Amino acid sequence: MDRNPSPPPPSRDEDEEVVAGGDCIGSTVYSKHWLFGVLSGLIQIVSPENTKSSSDDEEQQMELDEEMENEICRVWDMSMDEDVALFLQEFNAPDIFMGVLAKSKCPRLREICVGILGNMACFQEICVSISSDKNLGQVLLHCLYDSDPPTLLETSRLLLTCISQTEVANVWVERIREHPAIYDSICFIMSSSTNVDLLVKVGEVVDKLFDLDEKLMLEWIGNGAVQPLDQPQEESEEQQVFRIVPCVLEAAKQVRSENLEGLDVYMHILQLLTTVDDGIQAIVQCPDTGKDTWNLLCDLVCHEFCQPDDPPIILQEQKTVLASIFSVLSAIYGSQAEQEYLKIENGNRSSSN
Repeated sequence: MDRNPSPPPPSRDEDEEVVAGGDCIGSTVYSKHWLFGVLSGLIQIVSPENTKSSSDDEEQQMELDEEMENEICRVWDMSMDEDVALFLQEFNAPDIFMGVLAKSKCPRLREICVGILGNMACFQEICVSISSDKNLGQVLLHCLYDSDPPTLLETSRLLLTCISQTEVANVWVERIREHPAIYDSICFIMSSSTNVDLLVKVGEVVDKLFDLDEKLMLEWIGNGAVQPLDQPQEESEEQQVFRIVPCVLEAAKQVRSENLEGLDVYMHILQLLTTVDDGIQAIVQCPDTGKDTWNLLCDLVCHEFCQPDDPPIILQEQKTVLASIFSVLSAIYGSQAEQEYLKIENGNRSSSN
């Protein structure tokens, strides 16, 4: 035949490239089909037939299959990409993660799911969507009662991300106010944890909350107020009463030598407390607390900061934390001076009478 030969049929590789191009999430090379498979696997994990509680399978529920862990960790990494995060949102992945958090007893799986939500919340549109879901909000706040430090760290990171968004910050502040037990959980972490990363992140959450809402700060100060001696201490032996200042001091002692930024955060929390009279009283009213605060801050200034052989650049790096420390010391000194003046005045009145 007097014509050019027909072009060869498309190769299998070319067909796969076309399919792969349609399978990509946004402008990424990540596969929609693969992601669907991983999310479907998550749904199976928390399906009723897999979550029946019995003594035989309870230990198995605490563990995560290695292959599943690797795949869900890949999703965790991928979720830092905005296209992937938006695709997960479109696929209602937050609802899937909420189901996992509500039903799964596996600490590693819970940590990863909160971590993915934390990455997704870094994008404003998704953060607003997550924050507006009341049920999801309740489940996430309940994660603050968890005993697993990595899960607590990711929950704190997610919460800090949300309260740092102006549009939704008040939503989270109100939710936290509605759950008084969150105060106890956060105080317990600050007073007992040795995990510096967790302490720093929890401190950042408290610092941001106090900066956002003075009313919440006053409520938390009042939660641990020292009761008058003539007032009965109901259930004092059964339930530990946390006071905010000793908890902040304990956390500051834990992070002081390992994380300057974390120490800066806790010193700023103390400074915020001194902006209200109740906060100053929380520091000085109990002699031990006032003494501990004064001694810690003086020790920091005299032995860790402002050293004679420090170059000027070091002082420049420390100026923020030093400003907070001197502000708190000044407030304590001023309060003590006022108390001494009142004693002298009362003594003069008594003698004149």
